Amino acid sequence: MKEKFMRFMYGRYGVDSFGKFLLAACIICYLLSHFKWLWILYPAAVALLIYSYFRMLSRNVYKRAAENQKYLSCTAKIRGFWYKEKNMMQQRKTHHIYKCPNCKQKIRVPKGKGKIEIRCPKCQGTFIRRS
Repeated sequence: MKEKFMRFMYGRYGVDSFGKFLLAACIICYLLSHFKWLWILYPAAVALLIYSYFRMLSRNVYKRAAENQKYLSCTAKIRGFWYKEKNMMQQRKTHHIYKCPNCKQKIRVPKGKGKIEIRCPKCQGTFIRRS
């Protein structure tokens, strides 16, 4: 059975970031359509599901890749923001992050060093903080 499915999917586009977004939007529309006043979202959910399966099973790989690239370029700023926030949260376990009082540059300092003088790499200003 696995070989038959692999043979069927050979040359087809498959799932990408835009396809995952469409499926998530489909699920959200479907769940919201259960409220009485949002019943109009059910046809939208079905249309999104059909379009996402059309994209997955499409043999026009170039066109689907171009659609995905357009989606990625439109969401680059949002994804970059969340990537930076996630990275900052991981770094907060081992580092303090301060802003320079002069130029507002973010400076990362390791935790557990006591009271230290911090020199800003951008404006060369110094300030004292506890790490």
